[in-house]
This record gives sequence, C-alpha cells and structure tokens, in this order.
Amino acid sequence: MPGYLTLASLFSVGCPAHPPFLLFLPVKYAIALGLAAGLLAAAPAPAVDVPAAMRVAEQQLVLADQARTSTARQPFTLNPDGSLKDREPGWWTSGFYPGSLWYAYEYSKKPLDRQLAEKWTAALQQEQYNKSTHDLGFMLYCSYGNGYRLTKNPAYKAVLVQGARSLASRFDPKVGLIKSWDDHQGYKYPVIIDNMMNLELLFWASKATGDKQFYNIAVTHADNTLKNHFRPDYSSYHVVCYALDGTVLRKKTAQGYADSSAWARGQAWGLYGYTVCYRETHDPKYLAQAEHIADFYLNHPNLPADKIPYWDFNAPDIPGAKRDASAGAVAASGLLELSQYSKASGPRYFRAAEQMLQSLSSPAYRAAVGQNQHFVLLHSVGHLPAKSEVDVPLVYADYYYLEGLLRYEKRRAGKNI
Repeated sequence: MPGYLTLASLFSVGCPAHPPFLLFLPVKYAIALGLAAGLLAAAPAPAVDVPAAMRVAEQQLVLADQARTSTARQPFTLNPDGSLKDREPGWWTSGFYPGSLWYAYEYSKKPLDRQLAEKWTAALQQEQYNKSTHDLGFMLYCSYGNGYRLTKNPAYKAVLVQGARSLASRFDPKVGLIKSWDDHQGYKYPVIIDNMMNLELLFWASKATGDKQFYNIAVTHADNTLKNHFRPDYSSYHVVCYALDGTVLRKKTAQGYADSSAWARGQAWGLYGYTVCYRETHDPKYLAQAEHIADFYLNHPNLPADKIPYWDFNAPDIPGAKRDASAGAVAASGLLELSQYSKASGPRYFRAAEQMLQSLSSPAYRAAVGQNQHFVLLHSVGHLPAKSEVDVPLVYADYYYLEGLLRYEKRRAGKNI
C-alpha cells in the first residue's frame, strides 16, 4: 500500500504456527513506532528503587525486634522447620543485625531505628575481649563501627579499639597471618578467605589510635593471603592450612563443593576484602587483585543471567544448584566500591552490581513484609556440605544488601562511598 508500512516489517508478531499479523500504518507513524521500539530495546534497565527497598527492609528489621523478648541471642537464620534460629553474641554473625539497624537509621533518621540499633549493639559489648575468634571485624565493626560512624559515641570507639587488640592477638609474625580457627581437621593454623573481611577493623584502629601495628598486621595478612590463597585464574581456595613456621601444608575447602572449586561467597569475600585494602593503602596491587577477582566472578560461564550465583561456581548439579543471595549481596556491595576506583572497568562493575541489586529486590529473592520470619532476603546458603543453612534467609545477606542499597544510591548521585 503506497505511503504505508506493515507493522510486521518492524516487529515479529505471532508464533511459528501463525504468521505475523499484517497491520498497515502510515510511514511516519511506523517509523516513529520503530524508533520507539529501538530506544526501548537500547534503554538501560530501570534504576533500583532504593526508597521502596529500604522501607521494606526497615519494616522487617523492626518486626524482627518485636518477635524477640531478649537481646541475649542475635538473629541468625531459620531452623529446618522454619522456626527462628538465633545465636549467642560470640557467634560470628552477631554484628549483622545491629549493623542492619544502623543502616536503616542512616537512611531513615528515625529515632526508633537508632534506639533499636543501640539496644542490639550494646548486647555485644563483652565481645571486645574475645580472643577466640578472628571474626571480630564482622561482630564489632559492623555493629559498633557503624554506630560510631553515625553517632561518634566515644564509648563505641573504646570498644572498637579493644576489639582490634583482641583480633591482633591472633596474628603470629612467624606465620604472617591471623589465625582463623584454632583447629581444623588436625591443622593448627588454618586461615580462611573470609578473614579478609576482618582487616577493615584493624585499618580503622590504626587511624583511630595512631598505632601502626594494626596497619602492618592487616597488610601482612593481605599479602600472604594474596600469595597463597589464589589460583592462576584468580579464584580462591576457602581454607589454607599452615605450619607454625608459615609453611603451607594444604589448600582445601570447608563450605565449598570441593577443594578445587570456587565457593561463591568466598570469591565475594576476596573481592570485597581487597577493595577495602586498596582503599586503606592505595597500593595498586590490591586494586589489581580486586579487579581480577571481580572479572573471574562476572565472566564465569556458570554465573546465572540474574547475576545471583549458585552456592559454588562448580556445583555438580548446575543449573539446579541452590542460589546464594548472600554471595550476591556481598559481591554487589563490593563491586559498587570497586567501581569507584577502577578506571577501566568501573562502569561495568557498577552495572553488574545494579543488576544484582535489582534481582535481590525482586520477589524472587526479597520477602514480603511480615514473611520469612522478618528476614529481608530469601535463598541463601551457609554450609551446604554440612547440610546446614541451605536455601534459607541469613542475617549477613540482609546486612550486605542494605549496605549495597546505600552505596548504590551514593554512586548514582555521583558521591564517593
């Protein structure tokens, strides 16, 4: 028909059993419609709705407090029957619920959020003297650290400094690393990749006190982890077992599929940890390491399209393997900070983190208000080989999700994290 185009020439309509409908439109309208379709196809994905996501999270966090009568045990996960499974203050995840409350307060400025954050943070005060764990960064920096950042309460600073001293006590200069566990299958000096996340407390303590020892311990640990924990493709082992003279005895896994596999959350810990090391030292080798880990993670052929990983990149039952929202949340938050430093790949890292947060904010991963025993995210995996915490909410997934949302909003506004 002169002066007209068929709509089928612009769009494929129908299915193999039925030919496309032929709709005739004036050329000017057909061109406009075609251009609009092209623009829609080329348009970036919509931004994450941070206000809506934070509202949901805040409601869940407040309900979680209301569901408990005491701060003697901190929120953790669910039991197999769906009931709450909370843990004692000395458990490694104890800082994440108060830390999440601090993030809620940072965003909302509501007095109630601050009151709850202060209440649950105070329950961890005795852990500043705990020398039996390497996880004082998780326990104290996520709780007291965020509290001090937002309130400048001098009592919080004192707890953090003492906590850093307790953490430093687990460093043996002959080995050059902070010991993670006191024993692992007969090995007396095991070090896990997770320990990179506890260095931030030491970096902070060095600045807060002027004591260079904290800084030196953190850097020495990071250097020896870089040397011994990573494979040529920049994936990491979960556990490296050392002799007391620093000799590497074995490289293995505890929570991953196999000694040679890439346990997803471990890759995220390393990405985040070396990004922090670069922030605190400006040493380019740490930036390069973080970029290498990020590229391994994002370019892996087994990373799903929604960028929320399977619990292990080498799980044998992919694509039926369980997803780990906690690994996705840690990676998203780490990538957002890394995007701030990486000149070549910053925009790519930001887009990947954005997609991760979009996925986590969807009904596929985020619970409705009042559901999920008041945890925010669904579908995390803690320790699948031990059949523990499999496809459940985990308190640290929520913490890094909230941190990622706040970081995302800052980066979208052109601000530094």
